[in-house]
Amino acid sequence: MRILIFGATGMVGQGVLRECLNADDVTFVQSVGRTASGRAHPKLHELIHRDFLDYRTIEAELEGFDACFFCMGVSSVGLTEADYTRLTYDFTVAAARTLARLNPAMTFVYVTGAGTDSSELGRSMWARVKGRTENELQRLPFKAVYLFRPGIIQPLHGIRSKTVWTQRFYTLTGPLLSVARRLLPHTVLTTESIGRAMLAVARSGADRPVLESRDIEERSREDARHG
Repeated sequence: MRILIFGATGMVGQGVLRECLNADDVTFVQSVGRTASGRAHPKLHELIHRDFLDYRTIEAELEGFDACFFCMGVSSVGLTEADYTRLTYDFTVAAARTLARLNPAMTFVYVTGAGTDSSELGRSMWARVKGRTENELQRLPFKAVYLFRPGIIQPLHGIRSKTVWTQRFYTLTGPLLSVARRLLPHTVLTTESIGRAMLAVARSGADRPVLESRDIEERSREDARHG
């Protein structure tokens, strides 16, 4: 498979990238972002692009992919709805519309979040915007669109969040998350399990478009059996 990753420098993106590079059936991985991931690997090509609303200058480099894992995202803390919409809905949909035109046989996987409001009518601003984004993605003519809604995520393999307060949280709660993961494996996911689940749906799909934490964990276990 040829895989395209947006947001490979974020916490989830780092985990997905690691699993793609470790997968025998993934032959080529291209990341798209404002900065390089810092990883060096024979399979990996990093495409630096700074305008997430316009891809016309790099369209030739976005063709020929089997799947896209879209892991870009920001916290809504301190943002107005207009700003959060631009960074979440506008950026995601601009990339997806371009990719749907260039790669109609592509599987598109979007990392959203637990509590996303697909009705777009709830009181939570971030959940409404995420819901609107999910709804628009499902209208695009991809082979398949899968919406991942993880809740609590434990970073593994030295992966760190770029957000200072988020990383402090994981540093403080790391041992507790490990215990919680053992007790509640369908509630606490890991960067590894999310990456493996993405590969699983890219290979063989899923029985529903929206995957909550339990669904993600189950697909991750299927990928582990595949490996």
